[in-house]
Order: sequence, then C-alpha cells, then structure tokens
Amino acid sequence: MLLESQGLITSLREILRLDQVDIPRSLFARGQETWTEWKTLATAQDRLFDEVSIALVGKYTNLHDSYLSVIKSLEHSAMHCRKKLRLIWVDASHLESECRDTEPAKFHKSWHEVCTADGILVPGGFGQRGTEGMIAAAKWARENKTPYLGICLGLQMAVAEFARNVCKLNEATSEEFFPNAENKVVIYMPEIDKDRLGGTMRLGLKRTNFQPGSEWSRLRALYGEREYAMERHRHRYEVNPEFIDKLEAAGLNFIGKDESGQRMEIIELKEHPWYVGVQAHPEFSSKVLAPSKPYLGFVASAAGCFQEIVATVLKNEAGLKLKGKGGLPNGVEVDGVNGKME
Repeated sequence: MLLESQGLITSLREILRLDQVDIPRSLFARGQETWTEWKTLATAQDRLFDEVSIALVGKYTNLHDSYLSVIKSLEHSAMHCRKKLRLIWVDASHLESECRDTEPAKFHKSWHEVCTADGILVPGGFGQRGTEGMIAAAKWARENKTPYLGICLGLQMAVAEFARNVCKLNEATSEEFFPNAENKVVIYMPEIDKDRLGGTMRLGLKRTNFQPGSEWSRLRALYGEREYAMERHRHRYEVNPEFIDKLEAAGLNFIGKDESGQRMEIIELKEHPWYVGVQAHPEFSSKVLAPSKPYLGFVASAAGCFQEIVATVLKNEAGLKLKGKGGLPNGVEVDGVNGKME
C-alpha cells in the first residue's frame, strides 16, 4: 500500500507499457476486488480494539525469527477474525516442575500466561528440552477446553500427553528423546536414516486424506467439499502405529492420514472447542488473503468467532450454497444470516 501511494503502479505502467495492453474486463475487476480486500484487511488493523491472546509455548522463544512463519500465519488469521493479535511468548521449559524449584517467579508467570490465554499453540522443534512443558501445556488445554493447535512436535507432544493421562501408558514419550522407553508413542519413520540426519526428513507437499466418519470435524469443515488437505511437511518422526487402536478407543481421533492410510497426519478431539494437531507445517503456505486453515480455525475458536469464519470460508472459497439450498460439505449446515454452525 505504501508503494502504491508513492506511485509505483504509475511507474510500472509506463515501463511495461501496460496502457497498450488490452486487459479483459473480468481480469481487471478481479484485480480491483483483490486490491480492495487487501486494503480493507490492512487498514482495519488500525481500528480494531478487541484482542485475541495466543500463548506460543516453544523452545526458541528468545529468537522470535525462528517462528516467523508461525507469527505471520497467526497475524493473517487474526486479520480475518477482525481481532488484534496479542502474542504471548512462553518458554516451554519454564512450565516444567524443575523450573518451579529453581526459578519459581518464571514458573508461575509462565503458567499464568498459559492459563489466561485465549489459545495455546505448540509449534515445531527438535530435541528434548522443554518437551515436558509442552506436554503440560497440552494437558491444560485439553482439560480446560482452551483452543489448542499443535504443529509437528506439537502434535507429537499432544499424543504423548493423551497417552499418559487418558490411556494411562506410563511415561509415554518419543523415540527421539528416549530410544529405549517402554511406551514410544512417537517413533522414527521407517524410511528415515537414523544416523545421517541431513536431508533425510520427509519433506515437501503431501496429501492428507480426511477419514470416513470425521464429518463432525471442525478443521475439516474449513476445507469445504474437499476430502483431503495438501500441506508441506518437514519431519522424521510419526505416531507409532502400534498404539493407534488404543488411542482411538480412548477418544483421540486421527481424522487425517496419508495416502497409504498408515501414517497419522491430523488429530482432533470431538468434544472440545478446538483441539487439533497436524504433522505438517501449514504456516509455510499461509497468505494474507488466504490464511492457513488450521491456523484460521484455531484463532477463530480462540476469538469466539469460529462459526462466522466457517460461513465466510465456505461462501468465499467454495461458492457453496447456503442452508436451505443444499450442497454444504460433510453434513455441515451454515446459516447465511448469522453464520451459525449446526
């Protein structure tokens, strides 16, 4: 917008001789709509007063650029929810019992921030440090109905928490941290080289299929009629297939799996405002005008406007018909007047 006000478009028009190009009316109109939407979203931030607070419980909170894509995805989503984002940085290690003994002020301050946030986000990362704090944050979110989003490691720690405290699997953990543990609910993927780490991760755009019976899913509702999600991946660990039946029987729903049906990609709790974990990194493809759907659903749930956002997404992206005219995906019904979801 600043470049536009400084005359960049006029300069480009002259340099590229755009005045000599016959631009189709439909293309011109689409450009105008995009520009209007962009300006509306950007300028609205100066007039917003309502906040949505998100506690980012991570390992690298002293270097914010480590989570730059995550920050931008949250910003994009908050803009569409018409809220000001208040991002709260929480060092995951400060939530652990050891910190209570060594630095009690940091421990209690961090827990106050987690307990009072509108939503809790546990992003990706490697290594054991801080993971017990992440598990503790996931437990708080699950038990207190606080919207939760786990990305990659955040999904794995949510699975470990559920295994420990719901399935009663003693000290359930990841093979990354304790290779000889009894209950390794997260393991190396079989195709990964355990000795040569460089370039051996599962990388790139991968398809995740929504599973039959997951029509209730709040995340799936944001994808409209699509029966799959395409997101970028960057990981070398996965949920241990040996524990899937036990986890599902206890209520942890694996609503998304890879194309083979063997690799767990998305978890979600049914009786929860928003408790979602994704193995992918959807922040890598988030855009100002098209926020990442897992992030958008998370922020909307934290902000209390999820139904309105679902209605908007279904109308804008899929052009679906509203309630009474049929055509809505996955059994979801949206009221076109107030955006309520039934």
